[in-house]
Formats: sequence, structure tokens, C-alpha cells
Amino acid sequence: MQMNAEYTSLVAVGDSFTEGMSDLLPDGSYRGWADLLAARMAARTPGFRYANLAVRGKLIQQIVDEQVDVAAAMNADVVTLVGGLNDTLRPKCDMVRVRDLLTEAVEKLAPSCRQLVLMRSPGRNGPVMERFRPRMEELYACVDDLAARHGAVVVDLYGVPVLGDQRMWDVDRLHPTAEGHRRIAEAVWQALGHEAEEDWRTPLEAALPAGWLSRRVADARFARQHLVPWIGRRLTGRSSGDGRPPKRPELLPWTQD
Repeated sequence: MQMNAEYTSLVAVGDSFTEGMSDLLPDGSYRGWADLLAARMAARTPGFRYANLAVRGKLIQQIVDEQVDVAAAMNADVVTLVGGLNDTLRPKCDMVRVRDLLTEAVEKLAPSCRQLVLMRSPGRNGPVMERFRPRMEELYACVDDLAARHGAVVVDLYGVPVLGDQRMWDVDRLHPTAEGHRRIAEAVWQALGHEAEEDWRTPLEAALPAGWLSRRVADARFARQHLVPWIGRRLTGRSSGDGRPPKRPELLPWTQD
């Protein structure tokens, strides 16, 4: 793809991955790859506008119901859509319905923008993720098919070794660190045809393996702080995003908060 300096607006649609967790800022808010991408696009395009409709915990049905029509009505130059992964991590998941809803989202968004961006999201290495890998790969096969049919760009992060490195993931084991988000922003930047500033696939420097005790301490902290609350929300039908508005609900000129 040739370099394109003419994109004047960006709308991001999705869940916590696109909201920016766990790229935490000093004020307690989250930045994330979409904000980083918007900042870079704004730096080369005066008056660049940006909206981020993503909300943590959203399933693909909620993304379609709450975000897709809003995003389509904005008629932005670029729309990013990342969704469905939360569904694949649920104990019960109807993949036929997930594919149908993702198809509905793409069919609404693709005609509304100059460039739709889809993603094969990264996955942290580990035994828990292996359980859900077949569903993830079914989801990504659907992403590839939809992109081919609707002229979308696919940012392929899935299976890239550096993004599977445990050091690229926060203690919740679900969300990338600030460095992970930075590399994802670079990957999307390049997928949009802009000149590469770095090879985002470059591995991290080798580190000494963690000892048995430190691994057990990390496992216990993860279970107490993240796994138990996550299970509790599943059992009660709650979501971490219930009642939470998008952080950038309107397509407005980019400003760094």
C-alpha cells in the first residue's frame, strides 16, 4: 500500500483493547494504541478529528447495538473495528452468531468510510489461552474473509512472537502494556500505508526466567485481583463496562488531554 497523508479523521470501535487498557496514564485514565495512532495522524494533518467509541467488556452484540451505527454516521476517513474476542473467552459462545454480528458490523461500516481497518488481535502465550485458541482462529478466519470481500485492511498481530511475550501483557493477562500498545499503534500506522518508523516485530531483549516463587506470587496476585472478579461478573451477568460511556464519543479535533 502506498503512503497516504490524506486521512483527516479516525473513529475507533470496540472493547477494552481499543479503549486502551492497560496503558495507564498518571491521571488514572487509559491511552492505548488508538490514541497513539490518532496523535500521529494528527501531527501530519491539521484539523484531524478523532472519536473512540470503545468500552471495556463489550461483546460483539453490544458493539453492534451501541457503537456501529454511531460510527457509520460519522463518515470518518478511517474506522477501526476490533470485536468478538470477549465472546470467544466466554464459557459458552455461539460462534455462528459472533460471525453473523461481525459481518453485520462490517457491512455497515465499510461503505461509511474510506478505509475500514480490521484486526487479528494478539494473544498472550499460556495454557489458558490455548483453551480458547480454536474459537479465536475461527474469528480471525471470518475477519480475513470479510476484509477480502469489503476492501478492509487487516492488521495481523496474531501469532507475532514478540506480542506473545508475557512481558508485553499487564498483570491481568488480558491487556497489553504501554509498550504493547505502542507497537500495535505502529503496526496499524504501517498497515495504513505510512512509512515505518521501526520494526514493531523486534523481540524484547532476553531476560532471566522467573523463579518458581515469583511465578507463584504472580499467579496468586492475578487470581485475587483479576480472575476472581472476572468470574464474579460472569456469574452475575455484569460487565466491567456497564454504565461506562466512551472516552471520546464525538468526532472532534484531536487534543491531547
